[in-house]
Amino acid sequence: MNSSLIIVSALLYIGLLFCIAAFADHRRRRGHSLIKHPWFYSLSLAIYCTAWTYYGSVGRAATTGAGFLPIYLGPTLAAMLWWFVLRKMVRIAKRQRITSIADFIGSRYGKSSRLASLVAIISLLGLLPYVSLQLKALAISFGVLSHYPAIDSGITGYHLPVWQDSTFYIALLMALFAVLFGTRHLDATEQHEGVIAAIAFESVFKLTAFLAVGIFTTFFVFNGPGDIFSRALADPATAELLQTTSLAGGHLNWFFLILISALAVFLLPRQFQVTVVEIADEKHVDTASWLFPLYLLLINLFVLPLALGGLLMFPDGSVDPDTFVLTIPMAAQQPWLALLVFLGGLSAATSMLIVASVAMATMLSNELIMPLLLRRRIERGEVTPALVLRIRRVAIVGILLFGYGYFRLFGESYALVTIGLMSFVAVAQFAPAVFLGMYWRDVNRFGATAGLLAGFVIWAYTLFFPALARSGWLPMDFVEHGLFGLEALHPYALFGLEGLDPVGHATLWSLSVNLTLTVILSVFSRQGPVERLQANAFVNPSANMPPIWQGDVSREALEQLVGRFLGKENARVAFDQFLQTRQLRDGDTSNANLYLAGHAETLLSGVIGASNARSMVSELYQGRTLSVEQMIEVLSESSQILLYSQRLQEKTRELEQTASELQTANDQLRELDHLKDEFVSTVSHELRTPLTSIRSFSEILRDTPDLPEEQQREFLGIIVTESERLTRLINDVLDVAKLESGTLELDKSALDIAELAQQAANAVAGFYADRQVSLETRLPAEPLFCEADADRLQQVIINLLSNSAKFCEAKTGQVVLSVARRGADIEVSVSDNGPGIDPAKQPVVFDRFLQISNREKGKPVGTGLGLTISKLIVEQHGGQIAVESDGHSGSRFYFTIPASTSPDQKGA
Repeated sequence: MNSSLIIVSALLYIGLLFCIAAFADHRRRRGHSLIKHPWFYSLSLAIYCTAWTYYGSVGRAATTGAGFLPIYLGPTLAAMLWWFVLRKMVRIAKRQRITSIADFIGSRYGKSSRLASLVAIISLLGLLPYVSLQLKALAISFGVLSHYPAIDSGITGYHLPVWQDSTFYIALLMALFAVLFGTRHLDATEQHEGVIAAIAFESVFKLTAFLAVGIFTTFFVFNGPGDIFSRALADPATAELLQTTSLAGGHLNWFFLILISALAVFLLPRQFQVTVVEIADEKHVDTASWLFPLYLLLINLFVLPLALGGLLMFPDGSVDPDTFVLTIPMAAQQPWLALLVFLGGLSAATSMLIVASVAMATMLSNELIMPLLLRRRIERGEVTPALVLRIRRVAIVGILLFGYGYFRLFGESYALVTIGLMSFVAVAQFAPAVFLGMYWRDVNRFGATAGLLAGFVIWAYTLFFPALARSGWLPMDFVEHGLFGLEALHPYALFGLEGLDPVGHATLWSLSVNLTLTVILSVFSRQGPVERLQANAFVNPSANMPPIWQGDVSREALEQLVGRFLGKENARVAFDQFLQTRQLRDGDTSNANLYLAGHAETLLSGVIGASNARSMVSELYQGRTLSVEQMIEVLSESSQILLYSQRLQEKTRELEQTASELQTANDQLRELDHLKDEFVSTVSHELRTPLTSIRSFSEILRDTPDLPEEQQREFLGIIVTESERLTRLINDVLDVAKLESGTLELDKSALDIAELAQQAANAVAGFYADRQVSLETRLPAEPLFCEADADRLQQVIINLLSNSAKFCEAKTGQVVLSVARRGADIEVSVSDNGPGIDPAKQPVVFDRFLQISNREKGKPVGTGLGLTISKLIVEQHGGQIAVESDGHSGSRFYFTIPASTSPDQKGA
């Protein structure tokens, strides 16, 4: 295939990404954000599936069989924990205005700039191989496709001059994209909508391309999966791949692969960027927790058929398994499918390169470059928004060029998956510091730093340095015989541990040492006051933060500092809103301004990172933060008691929790006892009234046999009416009891609620005619289906219609029954022009036996349980019921229940 066609296609595809990103940013500026839809967030998480997935999974499956699965089982299992782990992480990040994984860790441990810098360095060294992986995949795929129809290895980029290497120019294009759409805003916590929209599109595109080649291979090259697997089982070379023993290290290695891939979906800088920093709404986690695993399932559906198919088509081993996705359609003489596959691989690689470069640039700018270059410029006012943005843009270009350099120097020695797994083990070192920091108050900076540093050193010794040796940059002696010739220091069998592959071996040693040091050193060392405060903020992100600064810096000085980055007007508005929310008085230096200093620090954290923000505010206060004793005093004054003694703190917490549980239980018992007495009293009264009437008129009929016939009929009519009232009351009481206890079984089925509403309107037509009240129905032309009990739901609608009619004036009364779709719900509404309901009485209108009296007509006829039953029925259907009224001109009762698909659609 002509190289020019491939290059033009790639450029057109990248141009399309530019257009999508520009369109998304344009929509955001006009107030119509695209990424507010949870599907955009969920699809952006598929950035986890890079060129490693697209090409490398098939290559790994061709050598280890099912050994590719753990890399995707890990994230799938991790998604099951998102509803409480990821939600908490997001809540912390939004509260603290976290900008990166380094900022998250540094902020947790006393806003430590040194610890944040260490995380940034580990991320840079650990992720450069991953960046080079994407570039290597692009270079290989371009080289393979450009030789069509011949099948070539594609490894050409390593030996070409840089200016002739197309991979170099792709790296520059990715840098340009990231600069244009990833550094438009100084506040790194703001969503990069253009980038996220482009990434979501790329997720769909690469999935489509991969499924296309998978379907083609399985059903057109071969006669379905049965044909592929039967042929593979007949060949001893491929039959071995269908056994789990084909994976080095066996099941133990599977465990370590699942572990590091589960951690990677939280801790990779690019994953942290899209899952935590870029999320528009915390509720999007609910959709992502099922849509992301579904995406992983789909993109791995044809991995094994493609791997086995490639081995069967190229049995001589002349074709690199990493290129099977591309070489299979080429061998089948399908150039356009091969081009689509190439663009899918380009999509998988570029999405990772863009987000990773943005995330890493923010991290390096905030945690490494600014602390080194700008600390002396703070006082002179030389720290400006333009300078910070310039640093980030230069960092983006630098990261991609360094990744390209790593690809040129070292990428030739390793398969795609091996490079990716090396990066996974590196970022897994963040796990003890992150997750212990979120749930254990006592883990401290000393323990986290020591554990992280030890784990990183072991990772470098067991994975990174051997990779350099295999590339010829270090001697191979220590890889083959151990450092200084000591077998105990063999990087692939440290201290005699054998039987694991290099990745599992490195994971076991690095994480176990990391975790052990973190826990032990935290137990035997203490936290500083700021670190203690941050520990509480991370473990309990909903708690209010007390002030930690000591001094008399004015609001004007703080506002000027923040305004240097956010703009003067934005800083003023932010401070005014903060004071109003906290109900603090401006100018009170002993209270308000100390809280304002903390808020200023939080605002700056979103721009320059937590440690730099603390440093800049510290300059104003000349480093004066509260001592431990002062911190305890402040916390006590703000009802957030921080006990310095750990044992006393734990005991106090346990006692407070027990006391709170007892108090809650006691309050509930009192309330239940009160409700029981009230209910029994009310029911007794309501039952006594009709029984008294029945008894009185029955005695009159018994004792007065010569009573006129007309009067006898009148008294018998009263007895019948009161008996019916008594029956209704008993039935209603029984219904309430069953609904509240959950013993009432609903006969649910798919029904058209519009049709049900019309039936209810027909049922009350006679009642409305008698009262001379008009009834109008506004029903949709198309059916609206829901899963519901038809009789019970019709009971609710009839009850609401009857109530409205009772309160309307004869001849002038008007009631409107309407049904409409509201998002994922259906709303049924009954509006009238009656006297309305006093707003003060609206909160209790659904209580038992409560009947709102008409000022002119008095108390309406009924048991007073109709609205209570209606509320319970609607809630049993997963819906809500409410009332709206201004108290003067009519009222509107409405309820919503979840919509469902039609029975025909379900059958399909």
